[in-house]
Amino acid sequence: MGDTPPDRLSTNPRSPHFDMDVLQRGIGIRFKDRVRNDVEEYSISEGWIRVAAGKTKDRHGQPLTIKLSGPVEAWYENPAEDADPTAE
Repeated sequence: MGDTPPDRLSTNPRSPHFDMDVLQRGIGIRFKDRVRNDVEEYSISEGWIRVAAGKTKDRHGQPLTIKLSGPVEAWYENPAEDADPTAE
């Protein structure tokens, strides 16, 4: 695991882009120069995020999401456990 978060990540365990190890480390997302805490899924290379559309649920009980397009930046909020804190 490097210092760069994955290009695409989802918080939904049903998604093929779900990765619990990365999510436990914490991911910060900046979308259109604003830090967002409500992101369900993102793609840096394609330039979009998915966020919940209110409290609305689909027929499977999952929150409905909307896709917003724009510049996306991602970073790790916590350093890697095996990283040397003195190395930069």
